[in-house]
Amino acid sequence: MGCGRVGATLAGQLEDSGHSVSVVDQNPDAFRRLPAEFEGRRVTGLGFDRGALAQAGIEEAHAYAAVSSGDNSNIIGARVAREVFGVSNVVARIYDPRRAEVYSRLGIPTVATVPWTADQVLRRMMPMGPFSEYQDPSSHVSLVRNDIHPGWVGREIDLVELRTGARVAYLTRLGTGLVPEPRAVLQENDVVHLMVDTDRIAAAQRVLSRPPRTGEED
Repeated sequence: MGCGRVGATLAGQLEDSGHSVSVVDQNPDAFRRLPAEFEGRRVTGLGFDRGALAQAGIEEAHAYAAVSSGDNSNIIGARVAREVFGVSNVVARIYDPRRAEVYSRLGIPTVATVPWTADQVLRRMMPMGPFSEYQDPSSHVSLVRNDIHPGWVGREIDLVELRTGARVAYLTRLGTGLVPEPRAVLQENDVVHLMVDTDRIAAAQRVLSRPPRTGEED
């Protein structure tokens, strides 16, 4: 839903990856933003209108992305896709970050454009603690990228899990992802990606932001 710059780019990338794609926009001129070779459906209409969605093939859809320029339209479209047509994999773009918590309680994953962009820039400039990379639809479980204190270098993965109450999903080491064994040892510049209860993100980061105390291996 939405054929602005984000929607057109997303549609092109999905089709290049081998997916069948339908694009819904109330302005037919917007489809000119699509790549010249785009072969998917173009449906003129509102992205939360049942008729337009049916025409786009919503009954067979694996996923629905609401990326129009209107927050209200995006969240309504995402809810219709999920609650009326049973599409479990939905995401809504929002401009007002204050609404993100409300949408999260509805089980709708959201992308807040401006805060996300600013956060990405800042995180390329300096360490800033935990960064959420994924949340399940209920928002109860998160995958977060964590900065760690240098004192954790040389310590084992199972100690990280014991002290944080989280699971180390994977590490990024020298730019490459790897799934470590429990007795694997953290190396300098490792990036730790934790799977953790969302309400324990801050507590886990507090543990990792300071060196482990002497005797914590026991």
